[in-house]
Amino acid sequence: MTHLKRDKEIKLMAKAGEITAKAMEAVAKKISPGVKTIELDKIAEDTIAKLGAESSFKKVKGYKHTICTTPNDWVVHGIPGEYKLKEGDIIGIDLGAYYKGFHSDMAQTFPVGEISKEAERFLGVGRTALEEAIKKVNQGNRIGDISSTIQKFVEGGGYSVVRELVGHGVGRELHEDPLIPGVGKEGKGPKIEKGMVLAIEVIYNKGVKEIQLLPDQWSITTKDREIAGLFERTVAVTEKGTLVLTPEPKKW
Repeated sequence: MTHLKRDKEIKLMAKAGEITAKAMEAVAKKISPGVKTIELDKIAEDTIAKLGAESSFKKVKGYKHTICTTPNDWVVHGIPGEYKLKEGDIIGIDLGAYYKGFHSDMAQTFPVGEISKEAERFLGVGRTALEEAIKKVNQGNRIGDISSTIQKFVEGGGYSVVRELVGHGVGRELHEDPLIPGVGKEGKGPKIEKGMVLAIEVIYNKGVKEIQLLPDQWSITTKDREIAGLFERTVAVTEKGTLVLTPEPKKW
């Protein structure tokens, strides 16, 4: 069941989103060769707490960190630890803030120092796919319009959409209905309505679409060990149009 939010609830979610974006920006500024992923987790945790919110991810049963970190061929749900970022890596950061009863969710894949032209193009395709998908979040459209747009831009760029991992509704729960796959058909799926708050996610691989779960039962990598990318924003459907509640971090 999709939970439609009232205007005052969306205002609270906008604050949660603002805090999430500021935490992401703080993390982004520290991404550089030699930094451990656990250090980035601490930065996010401190920023969210300082701004009067809690970590959304720490409310997920069994998860003990504020962010998920996914370097290179890791796709989602990577646990921060002792891994040291290296020049030429890419690193996905996924995080959320819980504020006065409501969650927000956001992800971005960043370059570490100078990266290859191929990796730059890969990240550019994911960012464009997300931007174009968000344009489809309008009253009267359908979830399939979002999904088909993600698929069009990712596959049009020569890459693969991960099928098992999807976007979702956000609200009092971090993950709510409706589910928003990265593949689909225009005009299909639930209708987009005023009051919906959605986490639009572009989850894609440079190589094959298949993924695998690591022994820690959280971290997921690509099957062929090619790089993966993750871009996500929380957006709200309002009378005045679509609002991006978790804006992209300022230039880091």
